[in-house]
Amino acid sequence: MSDELLNLRNQIDSLDEEILARLAQRAQCAQRIGVIKQGNLYRPEREAQVLRRLADANPGPLPDEAVQKIFREIMSACLALEQPLKVAYLGPAGTFSESAARKHFGSAPNFVPTASIDEVFRAVEAGNADYGVVPVENSTEGAVGGTLDLLLANPLKICGEVKLRIHQHLLSRAEGIGAAKRLYSHAQSLAQCHEWLNRNLASLPRVPVASNAEAARLAAEDPESCAIAGEAAAELYGLNRLASNIEDDPNNSTRFLVIAHHDAGPSGQDKTSIVFSAPNRPGAMHNLLEPLARHGVDMTKLQSRPARGGLWEYVFYVDFKGHQQDAQVAGALAELNQCAAFVKVLGSYPVAAI
Repeated sequence: MSDELLNLRNQIDSLDEEILARLAQRAQCAQRIGVIKQGNLYRPEREAQVLRRLADANPGPLPDEAVQKIFREIMSACLALEQPLKVAYLGPAGTFSESAARKHFGSAPNFVPTASIDEVFRAVEAGNADYGVVPVENSTEGAVGGTLDLLLANPLKICGEVKLRIHQHLLSRAEGIGAAKRLYSHAQSLAQCHEWLNRNLASLPRVPVASNAEAARLAAEDPESCAIAGEAAAELYGLNRLASNIEDDPNNSTRFLVIAHHDAGPSGQDKTSIVFSAPNRPGAMHNLLEPLARHGVDMTKLQSRPARGGLWEYVFYVDFKGHQQDAQVAGALAELNQCAAFVKVLGSYPVAAI
């Protein structure tokens, strides 16, 4: 071993010990904050500010995303010392929803899989989970209608968002595609990989199942099958990756919402989500959106959804930049409340930091 290599390894050992000592000091500070503060210790706006600040201060050579992931785990572990979190998600284990929950909260919480999006809402509302993570829209397949309906009907708030790049893989116990006699997949994954499947597996029977993780589980039990699922499911069920990144859109991604009994305070880079109904008269939608434009509020999404109260009646979901405590947003909301038949603020929350 060269003297230079030995010296570098000694430096790394010394730095590791220094990092460990600093981590201990940070954890002690977090514990002290837990003693001083009352009530909920998890503050999504504070975590978002920390992650953005560290990315801005990052000198390299580690990329910003790697730095943020490392510090996400540090914050997750420190919070667990004082307030172990229970996070519900659309299961079973190995789904993209679980990956989104872990991306947002780190690995320290107790993650609780549920059988449906409705059960995620119920678990949080009943206090059986502190937070829930639910899909709300996919860049290829569009909005998740069930989530939108539950946001309207449920008293829970949005306190965060997670954006997850969706990479679909063809998984199997077999060593090659030719051995497969059937394909298990969730319907959305089939749609997201439609063109690839038509080019490469056009004649293979496709069996829709409840989730990607369920598809992977079935493929693990059935050696003459394959499944479409993500990396987490492949690792969980010990499957071979026969083909990688088979989604038709290379930018395929899903946006998830974090729901709780509270939303978030201002972080400096925020988003607000609302839902409203328009009276049935000419120009009603223009009148409702005009206050946003007049107050300089930047709308990022407008989604209509059939209302459950009557035939051909709709509610409208709107996302826009800013926090409801910001002066511009508050002014727009005040005017909107005066002219809309119904307005519900679903929550203000930090824009996804990673």
